[in-house]
Amino acid sequence: MQRSSWLGLAFLSPALIVVLLFFLMPVILTGIFAFTNMSTATGVKGGSYVLNASSLRALTDAGLPDVTRSQIESAGYRVDERGIAALAEAHGQAVAEEFSKNHAGEVFTKRRDVERALKDLSSNPIRKTRDRKSAADLFKRSILNQRYETLDAFEAALNEAGIPKPDRPLITEIAYTGWTWTTANFDLLLSLDSTWQYAKNTGIYVTFTLVFNVVFGLFLAVTTFYLPAAQATTFRAIWFLPRILPPVLYIVMWRWFTWDTGFISTVLSGFGVSSKNWMLDTEYHAWVTVILINGFVGASMGMIVFSSAIRAIPASMLYASEVDGASRWQQVWYIILPQLRWPILFITSYQTMSLLTSFEYIYLSTDGGPGGSTEVWALAAFHTALNNYGGNLQYGLGATYALLLVVIGVLASLFYLRLFNFKNLLTKPRIEG
Repeated sequence: MQRSSWLGLAFLSPALIVVLLFFLMPVILTGIFAFTNMSTATGVKGGSYVLNASSLRALTDAGLPDVTRSQIESAGYRVDERGIAALAEAHGQAVAEEFSKNHAGEVFTKRRDVERALKDLSSNPIRKTRDRKSAADLFKRSILNQRYETLDAFEAALNEAGIPKPDRPLITEIAYTGWTWTTANFDLLLSLDSTWQYAKNTGIYVTFTLVFNVVFGLFLAVTTFYLPAAQATTFRAIWFLPRILPPVLYIVMWRWFTWDTGFISTVLSGFGVSSKNWMLDTEYHAWVTVILINGFVGASMGMIVFSSAIRAIPASMLYASEVDGASRWQQVWYIILPQLRWPILFITSYQTMSLLTSFEYIYLSTDGGPGGSTEVWALAAFHTALNNYGGNLQYGLGATYALLLVVIGVLASLFYLRLFNFKNLLTKPRIEG
């Protein structure tokens, strides 16, 4: 490789690192998390092994034999050699020998029964209640409600409890509280009715908002093009305000505008119309508000891009059309729009990707309401992984939502490139061929 090539790579390396860290890495991690059951309950570092009441119900549903389940539940306090040795060390050999003689091999289901047996000893019985409780715990062999930090420790406990070996893999799988690799997220996503509702909502949101963004942006660009320079600049600055305002402030203004005590209700009350929340009163009102909120932001960007592209059209073409008697509408239809294919492709593709993945304006305005009617796919991913109402954040399932958005975005981009004939847009002019 030539020295100039190495120098070029050196200059590009900071940009490549930024692309890797902030663009590729999030996508890669999303793909990895999507194939896990990672959640608040499992943690992100791994877990331990615990058998409790819910685990037993899950084991029963998974087909664990009743005999094995009873064995797990009855494995309480076992009088074995290890316990006797510990009792002798704590309270003397005489106590341990008598207790072993009377109860060796017995299994007690409750600690109270062990304490009673210790209290009934004739040779130096353990008098204090606290000491009897401690002595009884020396024989505790139950694996229920016990946390085992490693697989080896859990398997040792199962072996000590006498659990049959064929049943241990299932018990180990259910008892594990950490995350595991799985494809169940995709099956779950396709089986939920809410998934299809989110997809429908996303289709409504992207389609109507995209049309508003492109068409209204074109309208603003064309109309301001024919205005005097000072007026055009003023109107563009006004329409650009939604984009430069902080989203929270922008939504507060819309809330004030649509609240039951806001501007619309205040004005209409003078005409006998009862006050209501025009943003969340009905699903129709919610969708109109969401589309307008996002539409004005997107249209402002389209206006700037389209205005710049129109200004780049040679003025001689417009002058020649006027000499030929072309009207304003004919200039727009036959001269301006055909030369805006590339800007329209860019705005359409960019806004589609942006609308598919953005949810902040919906989150701040309706939060997916009323009744989930404006809950789009990206907002569902956010609620599932980072801010759901149940408290158990499902990172893996939320990542699955996001991963499917990435796939849909890539497919949409390929569709747009085909629709707008991208190859011809980049072909050299014939005069240069």
